Amino acid sequence: MREKILSLLETNSRIDLADLAAMLGLTEAEVANEIALMEKENIICGYHTMINWDNTSSEKVSALIEVSVTPHRGLGFDKMAERIYQYDEVSSVYLMSGTFDFTVLIEGRTMKDIAYFVSDKLSPMDGIVRCATHFVLKKYKDHGTILVDTKSDERMLVSP
Repeated sequence: MREKILSLLETNSRIDLADLAAMLGLTEAEVANEIALMEKENIICGYHTMINWDNTSSEKVSALIEVSVTPHRGLGFDKMAERIYQYDEVSSVYLMSGTFDFTVLIEGRTMKDIAYFVSDKLSPMDGIVRCATHFVLKKYKDHGTILVDTKSDERMLVSP
């Protein structure tokens, strides 16, 4: 039951409790209690709104930063991750396998804001060995949501 609730909430966090209960064949109270329990157990960590900023007048720049670190003795990667995710600009931090240790996703108003973050905040941190910044040029799909208009060209093909 939990997996079904989580899957439905992940797809649409605004789903009405009555609709959710009907889809699962449960009462609203059962679903509400299960959701409250999963929130308490930190399984459900929050509810987010997906915004396509490209369709607004707001200017936002996103970047993915590959970060290589030397973890502190006895603290491992967790302490480094904690130091990085404390910054407001940072939206996500992931420990990775492969050629670098962390992927850090950040947002800023301009490329200059992101450059400032990398050069003045992230790179000088003790334990940071190398950073490689990649700017997001266009988002096509984010968190499972398609962000581009997928209208097909319905004009009739005319050949001579």
